[in-house]
Amino acid sequence: MRLDKYLKVSRIIKRRTVAKEVADKGRIKLNGILAKSSSDVKFNDVLTITFGNKVLEVRVIETKDSTKKEDAEKMYEILSETRVNAGE
Repeated sequence: MRLDKYLKVSRIIKRRTVAKEVADKGRIKLNGILAKSSSDVKFNDVLTITFGNKVLEVRVIETKDSTKKEDAEKMYEILSETRVNAGE
């Protein structure tokens, strides 16, 4: 499944266009390697996403084409969530 679609369906990022933008700016790593929005996401992959002041690391548990809001969180497991101070 495409990275941008996975981020939208799992609701880590609400809109696919935003997910694509974040990936294209080099803010997402897939298993430690810089990822593009078209990168393929599979079971057990580790995603590291840098939001403005936060770094979120998640492990992919499942990939679905669509999901209900309640089930979206079951698609991934949060490994770490770190705050980053922009001044450092």
